[in-house]
Amino acid sequence: MAIDKKAHIMNHAIALFADKGVEGTSIRELALEANVNVAMINYYFGSKEKLVESIIEDKMTYMKDKIEEMLANEKLSEIEKIDTIIESYVTRKLAGAVFNKFLYKELMDIKRDEIHQLLTKSFSSNAKNVAAIIEKGIEKKVFKDVDPMLTVASMVGTISYVMMSKSFCNRLLQKPETNEPYLDEEFRLRLIRHIQKMIHAHLLIDN
Repeated sequence: MAIDKKAHIMNHAIALFADKGVEGTSIRELALEANVNVAMINYYFGSKEKLVESIIEDKMTYMKDKIEEMLANEKLSEIEKIDTIIESYVTRKLAGAVFNKFLYKELMDIKRDEIHQLLTKSFSSNAKNVAAIIEKGIEKKVFKDVDPMLTVASMVGTISYVMMSKSFCNRLLQKPETNEPYLDEEFRLRLIRHIQKMIHAHLLIDN
């Protein structure tokens, strides 16, 4: 099977950026790590900034499409849509632990305003669409009169909290340092169920 060189470069870039940060990683170092030449990286991306943008846009597309699909779905109830989004988001976050480490580093780097704005725009767009589903549930009087955007923040915040670091997560779970929480299927299901139950109690009028 032919290797997708662009994806190959992005995957190696994510690992390096997560470990050393964007500023601490040179294009030459990335070329060596990915076993490609600098010219190939420049051909696909043009600059390190464009490479970062490409990574973010590529990784953010999945949840953007999933949320928009739920927003347009007329067969599922609003709580079923929220449950599906929670399951997808948790699964995606746990599977992309290295990308998330890189993501949080970028969010903390106020020097990189263009990237920060791109991330903020992506997060805001997704949050608004999830909030729109919650607003529809409120209109139908199946959801309580909650603050939709802060409800989304509560969902995302719980996931972000356990994703702070593998070591932190193991302490939270009272597991040994050798445990790999983000690869643990039992933990994935536990986290999904916990957030769904928390949001059900927060949203549903008949709870």
